[in-house]
Amino acid sequence: MSIVVTGAGGHLGRLVVENLLARGVPAGRIVAGTRNVDALSALAERGVDVRRLDFDDPASLATAFAGVEKALIVSGTDFGRRVEQHVGAARAARDAGASLVVYTSAPYADTTDMLLAEEHRGTEAGIRALGVPFTFLRNGWYFENYTDQLPVYLQVGAVVGCAGEGRVSGAARSEYAEAAAAVLTGEGHEGAVYELGGDTSFTLPELAEQIAKHTGQPIVYRDVTQPELEAVLTGAGLPGPVARVLADADRAIGAGRLQIDTGDLSRLIGHPTVNLADAVAAAGAPAVP
Repeated sequence: MSIVVTGAGGHLGRLVVENLLARGVPAGRIVAGTRNVDALSALAERGVDVRRLDFDDPASLATAFAGVEKALIVSGTDFGRRVEQHVGAARAARDAGASLVVYTSAPYADTTDMLLAEEHRGTEAGIRALGVPFTFLRNGWYFENYTDQLPVYLQVGAVVGCAGEGRVSGAARSEYAEAAAAVLTGEGHEGAVYELGGDTSFTLPELAEQIAKHTGQPIVYRDVTQPELEAVLTGAGLPGPVARVLADADRAIGAGRLQIDTGDLSRLIGHPTVNLADAVAAAGAPAVP
């Protein structure tokens, strides 16, 4: 019996596979599902069972989930089609005999007004309706959502947003992956809904302050309206619908929707989460020449 991880070619899925290996799960019991198997040749060389898995190809789902014991469905990026895709994958896992389906969702998916959560809410409802034992990992914001943008912040001299003084309970992507691996290798998680976020929260002005402190460059937070942020994002080349969702996420931050005080993440991984200052430093922001 195997543990199947979908989206194993992506950042989070790959980290989950690495965490499973680090926890002593035999490589041959791990199925790394991906659309492009060639991209995971290094994992295959280490003995991981790499299989083609495409949410839009039912035959690939049947093959990928064959022999499954537990499955992690990492949410995809095909906005507008994700409920059908995710529930279809969960159905395939159930039909293959999975004893647990774990899904990476969004904070407070069943009650939040954040646009980004709509498809997660639909997916959760669809998985519940399947009757398969499930665990929902409602992942909060990744530090990488911001630290990956460090070159842009340094170029413009500002973090631009519409979140005001709203707080974000951020954590490292690796910590969310660690939590997923803990659930997949542990017991007693059936029916659990975990609200995952960092132990400490921060505001976007505090983010700008930490970047300035680390780089020695004058970085400020520039608060704009939600329509103005949408315009900034589309001007940077993002499609309009994506810009709308991201600007709405900033609005949600301002409304407190991404402050998570449950402590679920640190309990699952067994240690405190990384703080903002260390996350910025670990990102290797260039110092002033």
